[in-house]
Amino acid sequence: MQEKPYFCPNCRSNRVKFSMISSFSQSFLKDAISGTIQEVTEPQRIDETEPTIQCMVCSFTGNEMRFVKQAEREPRAGTPANPAYY
Repeated sequence: MQEKPYFCPNCRSNRVKFSMISSFSQSFLKDAISGTIQEVTEPQRIDETEPTIQCMVCSFTGNEMRFVKQAEREPRAGTPANPAYY
């Protein structure tokens, strides 16, 4: 995951609540007649070139760059760190 801000391209309100979705593969053999599971292998993680991110506000799911690019297109308006009052 990148150390860059995210912004949901769907709901356009979430900048903080996200989850990363991972994929696993697990093989198994079933009996053709009874349907009972006869053999199961250990789960293996499927390597992905880019993480899949889900917005926890609207449940939109997409690749990480969609969220990063949306944050770059619409940066959060910053407030001055040391405001001066006269």
